[in-house]
Amino acid sequence: MTQPNLTSPVVGNPIVIGIDAGGTMTDTILVDQDGHFKIGKSATTPKNEAEGFLASAEDAADAWGISLEALFSGVNVVLYSGTGMLNTLLSRTGRRLGLITTKGLEDMILMGRGLQAWADYSYADRLHAVTHHHPDPLVPRRRTHGVTERIDQFGDIVLPLYEHEVAAAAKKLIADKVEAICIMTIFSHVNPVHEKRIAEICRAEIDKAGAEIIVYTSHEVRPVIREQSRLNSVLIEAYATSRGRKQLKGIEDVSKKYGFKYGVQTLLSFGGLTSINHPRLHETMISGPIGGILGAAYVGKLIGNDSLICSDMGGTSFDMGVIARGQTRIENEPLMDRFKLNVPTLHLDTIGAGAGMILKVDPLTRKVSLGPESAGADPGPICFDRGGTEPTIADCDAILGRLNPDYFLGGKVKLQVEKARRAFQEKCSDILGVGLEEAAEGMIDMLEADANNALRRVISGQGIHPSEFTLLSYGGSGPLHLAGCSRGIGFKDIITFQFAAAFSAFGCTTADFMRRHSVSTQHDIPSRADEATLAAFGAKVTTVWNDLTKAAVDEMIADGHAREKIRTVPFLMMRYTGQLEDVEVMAPLAEVRSADDMRRVIDEFEAVYAKVNHRVSRYGEAGFTITELGLIATADKVKPVLLKRPLGASNPASAHKGVREAYIAGRWHKANLYEMDLLQPGHEVIGPAIIEHPATTLVVHPQDRVFVDEWTLLHYSHA
Repeated sequence: MTQPNLTSPVVGNPIVIGIDAGGTMTDTILVDQDGHFKIGKSATTPKNEAEGFLASAEDAADAWGISLEALFSGVNVVLYSGTGMLNTLLSRTGRRLGLITTKGLEDMILMGRGLQAWADYSYADRLHAVTHHHPDPLVPRRRTHGVTERIDQFGDIVLPLYEHEVAAAAKKLIADKVEAICIMTIFSHVNPVHEKRIAEICRAEIDKAGAEIIVYTSHEVRPVIREQSRLNSVLIEAYATSRGRKQLKGIEDVSKKYGFKYGVQTLLSFGGLTSINHPRLHETMISGPIGGILGAAYVGKLIGNDSLICSDMGGTSFDMGVIARGQTRIENEPLMDRFKLNVPTLHLDTIGAGAGMILKVDPLTRKVSLGPESAGADPGPICFDRGGTEPTIADCDAILGRLNPDYFLGGKVKLQVEKARRAFQEKCSDILGVGLEEAAEGMIDMLEADANNALRRVISGQGIHPSEFTLLSYGGSGPLHLAGCSRGIGFKDIITFQFAAAFSAFGCTTADFMRRHSVSTQHDIPSRADEATLAAFGAKVTTVWNDLTKAAVDEMIADGHAREKIRTVPFLMMRYTGQLEDVEVMAPLAEVRSADDMRRVIDEFEAVYAKVNHRVSRYGEAGFTITELGLIATADKVKPVLLKRPLGASNPASAHKGVREAYIAGRWHKANLYEMDLLQPGHEVIGPAIIEHPATTLVVHPQDRVFVDEWTLLHYSHA
């Protein structure tokens, strides 16, 4: 791939397209050289994501005032984060797999990890094991073959590989018409020699049979400790990424059809951009919400606060991320559809809470349930008039006048409020025996209470008082429910955005091109290690870093990046010896050449540990353990620039566009209406008010206040 020239963009036209395809809506943001941007929005199309991508891009192009051809032919970067691979895993529609593993581990898939077996269960279901069942295996037992071999934890060969068993297993899998063969042997992350030989034999048998079968090895996908998570990683890479690559290729083909000259990029789960041809594409499966954390870090630098709570509410979920005193937690083993994976991921907490949540009332007990099902994009809420029959939170927002029926997606979707009222009354309010508006607001209050409690739980785990945190609220439904979600917590500040609906896409555009390579290690450093011991540890660390640097840089050069533009930063996963949790530490130097250099690395770990936890929790007397060594390689990409403008008058009359009846806090109000894009720095809005944008709506409760700062960020204050 030829790397685009990011230094000479077409002035006045967009140079970056960022796309975030969520479960309900696909959001687009266009960015030009000076940081100006416009956003577009369209329904997600899970069966063919290219359709939703193109419709959303066209909406953004219309807002900019240019054609699709002019848009795609002029941009240098197209970034896409979607849900296609995750949907493949959820729907179990991936490849037909076979597995070759160390003899004795054939039942590993069926046994699984205890944690993943109970993941995603409610509290009640965890108490009553009768409801418990393991996740459906991606490979059945009959397509799992064990072969004799054994490498120990030090990388020494204990039993040689029985090659005739490998050949027999490969022949059986070929006869079983598998589409991919996965290979995972114990301790291959220390010494992969047996995995490499198994792969050679399998490929030879595949060639003999004239079959088209792809071979995956765990040491190439994720060479780190914990064989169950490593196995899950290689299985999901083989199982789900085929369809994901097809979706991404379709998006690239559509882009090139309209004149795009380069390759489409996607977002890695740990916060960087990579080509859609990335060899470990499963690292991009949960890329969408990650963009929000990247955008939050960008905004945090503008406002001068490095402790942020990121909250993203869309139609399906409420995702929360934390940046605590400048540190963003990396989770090395995230859960994905009840599978524990070895994929470094920016940590997120998620609950089922969004505007698309389906509402149910039991006619016998009158018990109200929110979700967990969502109406999604198809058929969507009843008011969308696309075939939905079950009431949702969005229908409640429409019934209460909080959504403008004539201005949803800028008027492209006319909300059928009366249809929603009739269905909600029949299925909810009449059964509850309360008034229509009271019931609808009660449903919204339940959703916002769930989100409010989730935010409190996330904050309580940080050891930092809420008054140090700034809440950033975004997503299509974030501003709509911001007041209830944030009330009473005591944040230092609460901020939302004119581009809230596309904030995750905006965050994607703030990322650089990136590769991340790491390997497991076990280096136990005594608390009073002498000079020679520290220097010896440093030499071992440097050797691994040099190997990882070569691998990461070679990948980026193959993607078209010039060597002189590639930066590398080594990192370590460290803990105090005996602890269970690691802390990621960016190394303060590229090589460890002496005992003093090693002390600098240890000092950096203790400084990071004190930020994440507390200064008094440091315990150097226990010694230090390095559990993983890694290397991050990056190359710059053009980024949006928020413009700072002087504060003007506080009267927002220039953005005022009328009055609408809205039901807030138990009664109808005459709420002032404002156009969000017309609000200027210095403007102040006092509730009750509704601030509208084609892609989102901010509801300002009575006596609450919204202030627009010099960056045109919207600050929400409770009365």
